Amino acid sequence: MQAAARILVLDDDERIGKLLRRYLEREGYRADMATSLAAARAAVEATPPDLVIIDLMLPDGSGLAFARELRAEGDLGIIILSAKQDVVDRIVGLEVGADDYVTKPFDERELVARVRSVLRRVNSGGAAPRPAAVGPSAPSSDERVGFEGWVLDRRSHELWDPDGELVHLTSYEFQLLSTFVGKPNRVLSRDEILGAVAGRKWNPYDRSIDVLVGKLRKKLVCHSGRGSLIKTIRGSGYKFTARTEAAPAAGYAHA
Repeated sequence: MQAAARILVLDDDERIGKLLRRYLEREGYRADMATSLAAARAAVEATPPDLVIIDLMLPDGSGLAFARELRAEGDLGIIILSAKQDVVDRIVGLEVGADDYVTKPFDERELVARVRSVLRRVNSGGAAPRPAAVGPSAPSSDERVGFEGWVLDRRSHELWDPDGELVHLTSYEFQLLSTFVGKPNRVLSRDEILGAVAGRKWNPYDRSIDVLVGKLRKKLVCHSGRGSLIKTIRGSGYKFTARTEAAPAAGYAHA
C-alpha cells in the first residue's frame, strides 16, 4: 500500500495552519505545520515533504524566496497560499516555480482538489498515462481539442505534446491556452485575454499577460521543436495561429 503523501503547511497564522492541517489529515494526508521560514527549513531537512503550501508574508523572510529555493533543490509540489489577489503577484509566484497559486479566503474543497492535482504531477514525475486511443469512428468533443499534433483536454486540464507526453501547465497557463484554442486565428487584445484568464481589465503598465504568454509560448516551442504558435500582433495583442479540431490528432490513434 502506498504511503500517504506528506504535506508541509507554512503560514505565520497558526489558526489557518491548524485549519489546513485538519483539512488535509481528514483527506488521508500526513500534514506538518510551520509558522516561520526557519521552522519550515528545519522540517524540510528532517523529513522532506511531497508538497509545501507556502504563505507569502512571513515574519522572517519571503515566501517567494523560499519557493524559489525549494524549486532549485528538487521537484516537490509547491502551492502558494496568499491574501494577495492581484494577477501580477500570481504570475510572479508561478514564475519562481510554484505549481499553483490559491488566494485567501479559500474554499476547502477547491484547495484539496488543487493539492491532489499537484501531487499527481509529483508522483508521476511529470508523466501520466497517455490519452485513450482514438480511431476513425471516435466521436468528436469540444472538451478535447487538437492542434498541430497537440491535444488539450479541457475536462482534465491536461496538455499532450505531439509525442504523446504530458506537458505540465499551471492553472493560468491552462486558462490562457484554452482561451487561445477557443478563438484560433483571431487577434485577442490584452484586455480580452486578461478578462478571460483573470477576470479583470488590462492597463498599459500591466506586463503580466506578456509574461504569461511568454511562458506558454516557450513550453509549446520547447516540446514541439517548431516555431511559435502564438504570434504577437504589435499594438493589438496576440493571435493563436494553429488550426484546431474538436478531436485528438490522428497520431494518437496509435500512441
